[in-house]
Amino acid sequence: MTGINVSNANCMGKSHLERTNLRRAVFIDFQGTLGGTGMDDIKSLEFYEFSIPAIKRLNENRMLVIGITNQSHISKGELTWDDYYTKLSLLKAELADQGAHFDAVFCCPHASNDNCKCRKPLTGMIDEACKQFKIDIQNSYVIGDMGMSDMLLAKNIGAKGVLVLTGVGIGSLNEYRHTWKDYNAHYIAADISEAVKHIIEDVII
Repeated sequence: MTGINVSNANCMGKSHLERTNLRRAVFIDFQGTLGGTGMDDIKSLEFYEFSIPAIKRLNENRMLVIGITNQSHISKGELTWDDYYTKLSLLKAELADQGAHFDAVFCCPHASNDNCKCRKPLTGMIDEACKQFKIDIQNSYVIGDMGMSDMLLAKNIGAKGVLVLTGVGIGSLNEYRHTWKDYNAHYIAADISEAVKHIIEDVII
C-alpha cells in the first residue's frame, strides 16, 4: 500500500437539499492532539488520559470521528506499514475497551517533497473521507495542534479549525504563528477534552 486513493470527490459545494442528509464530522490529528509530543510517529503514541473520554463523547453525540494523520516516517523508511497498522490496531482496541471508536482513519505516508495530494494541509484525506461518508463539511471541525497543517487544512476545506495547546500547539500559536498567519482558528482549547466540549456546545447552539 502506498497511500490513500485520492479522487476529485469532495463534500464542498453541496446544495441545501443535499446537505440535509449530511453528518457533521470531527477530523482529529494524532500526534500532539491525542497523545505524544507532536513531533514523533505513531509507534510511540500513547493516549493522553483525557483523549479516549473525549472521543467517546463525540461518539455519543453521533458525530463522525475521523482520524487524519501525516506519517512521513513511512516514506523515509523509518516506519513500515506493518508498524503503522499494528500500532493502529492497538489504539483501536484501547478505544473499544472504553466504549469509544473511530469511524475511519486516514493516513498520508508521504514526506513534504513527495508531491502527494494527501499530506495535510492538502485535502486528499478529506476527499477520501467524503467518498465513504456523507459529510457536512461547513459544519464539521478539524482538531489539531499544528497550525501550518491542521488549521490550514480546516481553512482549505471550509471547516472549523480547533487548535489544541498540547503537542506543538503553544509553539503554533506563538513562534510559528507566521506559518498560518492568514487563518484564525475557530477556537483555541487547552486540550482535546476542552475542544470536544466546545464543539458539542457549538452544535447545540
